[in-house]
Amino acid sequence: MDRRFLKNIVFLLFVNLLIKPFWILGVDTAVQVNVGDVAYGSYLALSNFACLFYIVLDIGLTNFNNRNIAQFPHLLAKHFAGISQAKIFLSVVYFAIIFAVGLLIGYRGEQLKLLALVGLNQVLLSFILYVRSNISALLLFKTDSILSILDRLLMILICGFLLWSGIFPRSSFNIYWFVYAQTASYVVTLILAVAVVLKHTGRLTLKLNVPFVLMIIKKSLPYAMLVLLMSFYSRLEPVLIERILPDDIAAQQTGIYARAYRLFDAGNNISYLFSVILLPLFAAMIKQNESLQNLVKQSFGLMVAMTGVVAVNCMFFSGDIMRLMYPESSSEEASVILMILMGSFVSISVTYIFGTLLTANGNLRYLNIVSGIGVVVNIMLNMLFIPHFMAVGAAFTSLCVQSVICVAEYLIAKKVFKLSFGMSFWVRMAVFFIVSAVAVWILKQNITNVLSAAGISILTTIIIAFVTKLIDYKELLVLAKTSLQQIKAKSRNKVHVNENNS
Repeated sequence: MDRRFLKNIVFLLFVNLLIKPFWILGVDTAVQVNVGDVAYGSYLALSNFACLFYIVLDIGLTNFNNRNIAQFPHLLAKHFAGISQAKIFLSVVYFAIIFAVGLLIGYRGEQLKLLALVGLNQVLLSFILYVRSNISALLLFKTDSILSILDRLLMILICGFLLWSGIFPRSSFNIYWFVYAQTASYVVTLILAVAVVLKHTGRLTLKLNVPFVLMIIKKSLPYAMLVLLMSFYSRLEPVLIERILPDDIAAQQTGIYARAYRLFDAGNNISYLFSVILLPLFAAMIKQNESLQNLVKQSFGLMVAMTGVVAVNCMFFSGDIMRLMYPESSSEEASVILMILMGSFVSISVTYIFGTLLTANGNLRYLNIVSGIGVVVNIMLNMLFIPHFMAVGAAFTSLCVQSVICVAEYLIAKKVFKLSFGMSFWVRMAVFFIVSAVAVWILKQNITNVLSAAGISILTTIIIAFVTKLIDYKELLVLAKTSLQQIKAKSRNKVHVNENNS
């Protein structure tokens, strides 16, 4: 495996697993329990609605920039100023669109007020992701990894203080406090991210350069349709649940979907981190005509192993997980949704490997066709399933759409790059899932203590991933040995510097 990928993805996963589980299981869950399913369901629907038009904020600028700066780092200063100006203009257009469409589909009063705040947070997030694309393109993966969890860390501190400090009554905490905490966290993260970039660009002149801005937007447009379509087929379900179902159950069903969707979205965010590292690596390797076979195969195997461990365990312990997170309410429907979404989680995670590979190579036409099909299938199935099966129907739609897109992108990447993983790879993958499912089922049936059963099951599936060699322990040992040598070398250098200074 490419050492650059393995070393940085391990660090990236480490810092995210250090922070995000506490955010998901502690703070975010506590917020929903405190404000209720109806209020949180309305927030989720509006948040996902705002995300549908995220393309207006970005029009493919982030992906274009990441790929371009990875191949031509000397353009950073020039492009950073120009793209920043373009994004300010796009932010104004974005607000005009979400309010126009929101009014058109029936948002009024408090919904519009919350939409404005959620929209502001989307603008801040788009700037953060753009600035971080410069950092990752410069292969400063550790810095980018820290920035990737900084906003969540700040939100944990702010929401934790508001919820548990005792200074404010928990009953006074409302969904607006939650949204304001996001705003503050994004602002701080953006300031620090910009400071990092300025270290590498020097002083910037933000003089308006209209021809350059238009040129950047024109070059980014091929990425824009892809981002738009991906937003629609991956985030449409909560919006459609809230809009399709009758008013008396719409927000509640969206809130129930949010219980399971929270875990799916959290896992999806961690899987997305693969693409953050892989896109500049793939782009640089393609430019240098390096072979991609080994890196793609190893990252694919690692992704399947990682998501498979999570998915298999969440499927078998879905009811226990929901009861643990929401002890004061019924969790049967949410547990079924979680089981279904875990299948979708594996599929969407795999697309971060092959979709990123095709993006790095500029095969956007193929990706747009696949994503367009995904949007059509998503809307058709949701219109069919949501009226009859409500939130569960939306989860099943997600599973179908993500599975189709996953297979399609793999087949396209295989053809374009002539990838060949060998029959033994697919057999090992099948054995991993089958043996893991059987092992977890047996452990759950025979161990009465749920926490003990879950802990042993997770450990068992990780061992199975190593035994089937989806995760190569030899590469991890080499990485650990290399890292230790680097640490020792840095320590020796510091000693020599101190001796010379003295």
